[in-house]
Amino acid sequence: RGIREDVVLGFENLRKYRTKSPYFGAIVGRFANRIADGTFTLDGEEYNLPLNDEPHGVPCSLHGGKKGFDSRIWRAEVVEEDDRHGLTLSRRSEDGEEGYPGNLDVTVTYLLTEDNELHVEYEAETDKATPINLTQHSYFNLKGEGAGKVLKHRLQIMADHYTPIKKGLVPTGEVEPVEGTPLDFTEEHTIGERVEHDHEQLRLGSGYDHNYVLNDGAGEMGTAARVTDP
Repeated sequence: RGIREDVVLGFENLRKYRTKSPYFGAIVGRFANRIADGTFTLDGEEYNLPLNDEPHGVPCSLHGGKKGFDSRIWRAEVVEEDDRHGLTLSRRSEDGEEGYPGNLDVTVTYLLTEDNELHVEYEAETDKATPINLTQHSYFNLKGEGAGKVLKHRLQIMADHYTPIKKGLVPTGEVEPVEGTPLDFTEEHTIGERVEHDHEQLRLGSGYDHNYVLNDGAGEMGTAARVTDP
């Protein structure tokens, strides 16, 4: 209707991002989500990561550690193309940074197209085996910032399965069907419709804080989820 709104939440100055940011808009890496006890084994060698989160008393390394990709300075280049414009951010994560093995070169490109699409494209290359799980951590409110909660947003996720969590918000390693649970968004539901359901997974996550296993997860691009605000 020609009304512009800020639909991505964030602070108005850099100082707040440095002192008290819940990963607003951040690039998260090397590993998004939690690694329990901050340890993993790769090719027979154990690696220990900094612990920076302790949900429900379970020590974890969260979103890349105490100084993850969210708090690093990136090189920035403007992208100007005929039908899209944006910014390319790049950096090298040195071997041993936050406990992870291998030099890792990362490029993240944000592009806005003439069709009003936002593209976020990731590329990464390493010289040694290493876990990598990159994401961006924006909080969206399609009503506009300051216009109320997102509980009436309508959500559909193209996933018949999810990964249950245990105490500490860490996945159990199992993959279970969403059918018959309040985590089922194979058909469209409002986010708030079942969020207070007395289901063990919602109690553990204080709501929805889960990974979904996409039906089309074989490396081909496809629709993963759809969210609308009435």
